[in-house]
Formats: sequence, structure tokens, C-alpha cells
Amino acid sequence: MGKKDQFDKPLAQNKKASHDYFIEEAIEAGMVLTGTEIKSLRTGRATLGDAFATIRNGEMFLHNMHISPFAQGNRSNPDDPTRARKLLLHKAQITKMLGSVKRDGYTLVPLRVYIKNGFAKCLIGLGKGKKQYDKRESDAKRDSQRDIQRILREKQKVSR
Repeated sequence: MGKKDQFDKPLAQNKKASHDYFIEEAIEAGMVLTGTEIKSLRTGRATLGDAFATIRNGEMFLHNMHISPFAQGNRSNPDDPTRARKLLLHKAQITKMLGSVKRDGYTLVPLRVYIKNGFAKCLIGLGKGKKQYDKRESDAKRDSQRDIQRILREKQKVSR
């Protein structure tokens, strides 16, 4: 048996990102975690609901990602579960993202957090905010695709 793909089971996923943004580009970044945060992350006790990324002084940081304190932790548990966490990227990647973010309406959105080769990784997407009518259009498209799939399944059941 081969190893599972890292995208099979994300530890935390931002499901609202594809609803609120057009994701144009995604980049993988390492995360700097302290104390028992990795243990808590491995148990799936993290949320990306209101998280966002910023670039300051040539470094990228992830804000508002909540990692609950580890239950069996000790004094190395971080005090603030929503502290800013540094993301590890090459300088060229950061400058490319910075140039993209300076354009109108673009932002850095964390899409998912997962473990790859024993290290915590975060997939950061470059997103442009959707308007209300864009959201309604994508919802209608998703609903119609769901209806088509349901009808096809029902036809296959009848033909058997």
C-alpha cells in the first residue's frame, strides 16, 4: 500500500473560501508552530473560519487561525490560540504574492491545513472577492449540477 495523498484528509479546511472568493492561484507554505500546537493540529482541533494571511516586512503571517490548546499539554501550550503564525515561503514567492495582493480586490486566503512528510503545511490561495450576484450564480450552478447527478443516478437504477 502506498502513502495517502496529503489532500485526502485535510486537518482544517476553509469551506467558505470558494463561496466568498474566486481562487486564482494557490501556494503551499510551511507553518511555524510552538509547543504542543502540532499535537493539537494532528487531532484536528483547528479552524480556519475567519483566518487570513498578511505580508509584513517581507514575511507572511497567518492571522485568526484557531488551534485549541492540547488537552494533555503542559506549560509549553501557547497562551493565545489565535496568535499570528509565521508562514515559511521563498522570498520570490512572497514578492510575487505581494505584487498580486496590491492589485484591487485581491487577498490571501488560507484554504486548508494538512500534514506532509511530517510537517504542517497551509495551502494559501490568492482570491478576488465575489459580489453577491456571483455567489447566487455559483449556488445556482452547483444546485443544477446536483440535480443532474441525481437524475442520472435514478436512471441508472431503473435500467438495472
